[in-house]
Amino acid sequence: MRRSGQTKQDISGYILLNKRPGISSFDSLGGIKRILGTGKVGHAGTLDRFAQGLLIVLAGRATKLAPWFSSSRKAYRGTILFGEETSTLDGEGEVIARAPPPARETLEKVLPEFSGEILQAPPSYSAVHIEGERAHVLARRGVAVVMKKRPVTVYKLVLDAYTSPLAEITVHCSSGTYIRSLARDLALASGSRGRLVSLTRTSIGGFRVEDAVLPDEDGLLSAIRPIDKAALACLGIPAVEVDEKTAGAMLRGRALVPHDLGLPDAEERGEEVLPPGPLGVFSAALGFVAMLDYQGGALKYRCVYAREERRAGI
Repeated sequence: MRRSGQTKQDISGYILLNKRPGISSFDSLGGIKRILGTGKVGHAGTLDRFAQGLLIVLAGRATKLAPWFSSSRKAYRGTILFGEETSTLDGEGEVIARAPPPARETLEKVLPEFSGEILQAPPSYSAVHIEGERAHVLARRGVAVVMKKRPVTVYKLVLDAYTSPLAEITVHCSSGTYIRSLARDLALASGSRGRLVSLTRTSIGGFRVEDAVLPDEDGLLSAIRPIDKAALACLGIPAVEVDEKTAGAMLRGRALVPHDLGLPDAEERGEEVLPPGPLGVFSAALGFVAMLDYQGGALKYRCVYAREERRAGI
């Protein structure tokens, strides 16, 4: 992926990483930072230490796109242990409550309550901010924190198998959904207590764990992918292509009108060419140029991605 004359620090793009259990998301980036020789590396969507699966790593200028990667839908496979609840809602905490596991019929009966838009309280041991501090930091100091419920969406919840006290589930959900909380709430609704035994993130948007590399694989540098139209398609973001003149104007921050991108403006009637929301802009010379917001027939810059020195012939 490296271009001629490009240093490691110049490399921008994303890596589909298959995170191992037992290591934090932050620590999973260590090898990539060493390979790239830069600290400008982040990830899109934290995975708990005990969890494994897909972690999207963003490097260089691609870190600008973290909000769009992080807000994508996610899919998980998890194993719930019924009968006990821990302080962390996984195997790393202390047992705080016990209750008999539910019958399968009881569990199946409450499943529909957790589909669609629901209100969910995040775990006390989580990265949620409470008055400027992470909830897990307060919890480890012994501070009793009240986690406010917030809306999340569960698009799909399937009980794949249940051999008491263990249940295998598949979950497709919105960003911000905690599967640990889902395990806790499913157990409570069925008259039991529960925690997660294992969790694997299988997809983020259209990106799949099957296409991910392990953090200790040779050739990790070659696993960096460019931000291209295929990447935006996996995020559900449409893209348009512009000529070199328009791309150059965008690098200079010129105000845009929809006609610059071949789109109808607010005064034109008829069916919308594109739905309102984020819009990626590409050019043959620069590749990915910028992310815009297209609303009501008007355009707004969200981030400019291309760099001035790559303006070949502009």
